[in-house]
Amino acid sequence: MKTGSQHLATLRDGRSIYIDGKLAGDVTQHPAFCNSVASAARLYDFQAANSDLMTFTSLSSGERVNRAWDLPTDYEGLVMRRKAMEAWAGTHYGFMGRSPDHVASCFAGMMMGIDLFENHDRARAGALADYFRYARDNDLFLTYVIINPQADRSKSAHEQADPYLTAGIVDEDSTGITIRGAKMLATSGIMANEVFVSCVQPLGVGDEKYAISLAVPMNAPGVKLLSRKSYEAASPSQFDNPLASRFDENDAVIYFDDVKVPWDRVFIAGDTAMVMKQFHATPAHVLQNYQCQVRLMVKMRFLMGIARRTAEINGTLALPPVRDMLGQLAAEAALVEGMVHGMEAKGKVRNGYYIPDGHLLYASQVLTQQLYSKVITSLRDLAGGGLIMLPSSIADFANPETAALIGKTQQSPVANSQDRVKFFKLAWDAIGSEFASRHNQYEMFYAGATFVTKGHSFRTFDWESSTNLVDTMLASYDLHDAGMGVAA
Repeated sequence: MKTGSQHLATLRDGRSIYIDGKLAGDVTQHPAFCNSVASAARLYDFQAANSDLMTFTSLSSGERVNRAWDLPTDYEGLVMRRKAMEAWAGTHYGFMGRSPDHVASCFAGMMMGIDLFENHDRARAGALADYFRYARDNDLFLTYVIINPQADRSKSAHEQADPYLTAGIVDEDSTGITIRGAKMLATSGIMANEVFVSCVQPLGVGDEKYAISLAVPMNAPGVKLLSRKSYEAASPSQFDNPLASRFDENDAVIYFDDVKVPWDRVFIAGDTAMVMKQFHATPAHVLQNYQCQVRLMVKMRFLMGIARRTAEINGTLALPPVRDMLGQLAAEAALVEGMVHGMEAKGKVRNGYYIPDGHLLYASQVLTQQLYSKVITSLRDLAGGGLIMLPSSIADFANPETAALIGKTQQSPVANSQDRVKFFKLAWDAIGSEFASRHNQYEMFYAGATFVTKGHSFRTFDWESSTNLVDTMLASYDLHDAGMGVAA
């Protein structure tokens, strides 16, 4: 169990992060990343200060480790795991989508299905089990890249003009494999220790070299991250952008420039079917996305606070249409929370481990992909012009003339002008800024396109129970049923 300062020290490792055409150098100091990296570090300080809630004792090391690595065997254990993730999400208000408990949950799910790996290849299964213990006991922050670059989406990976556009195996020997090519989307890669590299998209015949499952340190020779625009760098004032300035976890394309991966970090190599099974024939995909729904539950609570405060600041709380809108929003937030609790209550023991209900998870993802944008639109509707009639920046308060004008124009029945501006700056950063727009896109697509999540919902629903009800009803009568004449 490391501290925040210890995590920061691990990031000063010579990793190659490119932004604005230059190498970033020390990400703990760079103005595009330093505040968000510090927010990630504070997760570990929170963990240390709340160890009973956030950690459990590892049987192999005897040390306290984060509950995201726990493999619960009953309902109570899953609930304890969720409470830890819920508390962690509360420290960033649900705005860090790729916090350390996400990929840890993926690995926990794979470990729950380790027999699948053993039946496939005992050596690779051993590598996975050893890496799981290593990452858990060293409190590693892992991210992952499991999507191929978009390029020509009408073609499979091996049909692209560049056969190594997508990261794939370029060489293999007794010591390991070498990979070359790109993957996306390394969300939180800047602040992570290592990256899990695989593919959650279907691979077909000819795509064998892209069928990989492995882990690489972020500073491994040949690993290069191409950062998107930094919203943090464009937000020098926390007053003006309180979320973007601290919680821009960043996204990046990652390129593997002939990166050598030793066999003890390779879990699958060259088997397209097994790459898919690691997610869907084990609880990995369910557990990692369950964590996402816990985080979203916290984020929805935060957005409900924005909604309520908006009505109070504007003096509209007593208006029936506003109460109707708040009631609708409250119901939508409760939907997410109810789904999370339902996943737990309807969970089942599988292979000795207690797993959240898969269909309620995927149903929740289908609904929340549609719901998030709707909630954001409702919040904009509540706020009206208040979101954009704001001073240009905190500097306007330093000028006596503009400060006086702010005092006259930014009025509220419940807040002074400074507090009104402060609140609406926060609201805009949550629902209207470029940072907020990225979050809207993230919540819509982190789980895949809508046809993907709907496909998971279709696949996991208990259709047999439903059709059995219909068949039972149909069997209860017929054309010549006694006492029921047939119309002439």
